[in-house]
Amino acid sequence: MTIEFHFDFGSPNAYLSHIVIPKIEERTGKSITYVPVLLGGVFKATNNVSPAVSMQGIANKGEYAQLETQRFVNRHTIENYNRNPFFPVNTLQIMRGAVYADQQGFLHTYVNAIYYHMWSTPRKMDDAEVMAAAMSESGLPTEDILAAIQEPEIKAGLIANTERSVKMGTFGSPTFFVDTEIFFGKDKLDEFEAMIVSRD
Repeated sequence: MTIEFHFDFGSPNAYLSHIVIPKIEERTGKSITYVPVLLGGVFKATNNVSPAVSMQGIANKGEYAQLETQRFVNRHTIENYNRNPFFPVNTLQIMRGAVYADQQGFLHTYVNAIYYHMWSTPRKMDDAEVMAAAMSESGLPTEDILAAIQEPEIKAGLIANTERSVKMGTFGSPTFFVDTEIFFGKDKLDEFEAMIVSRD
C-alpha cells in the first residue's frame, strides 16, 4: 500500500494537515510519504487558481473559510499556527530544497523546520536572506541546500514530482493518496485515514 501526502509549504491547509498526520500514523501504524510538489505548477497544469483568487468578490465565503479553519484548529488542539503576514509566499526555492532534503534523507527534519518558519513563527520565506537565516537557525545544512536548489537535477526533480502528482489527479494542496485513491483538503483526513485502515 502506497500512502502519500502531496504538499506545498505555501498552503496553510497543508500545514494544518501536517500537524495532524503524526496522529494518523500512530493510530494506523502506517507511515505517510511526503511528496513535495510546486502548487504554482499544479495550478498552471490544471487551470486552477488559489482560494485567495477564487474567493475574491464572493460575499461570506472568505469568512466561512476562516471559521472552518478555526474549527479545525480547535478540534485538533493546534496551538502553533499563525497566519503568515507575507502570504502568498513564492515557494519555489523552499520546495526545491525539499526535493534535495528528500534525496539526502533529511526531509522530515527539513519539513518541520520550514513549516515552523512559514506558519508557526511566520517569516517571508521567499526572501533569500530570510530563508537562509531561518535554515541556519534550524540547524539545516544551509550552504548545501542553497547550492543544491540551483542544480538542474533538483529542479527537474520538483518538476517530475509535480507532473506525476497532476497525472494522479492533483489540482491543489493538500492532496492525499492511498494507492490510486485521492483525497483533497484537510477536511478529508478522516476519509483518508479510514481508507488506510480498510486497505490494511
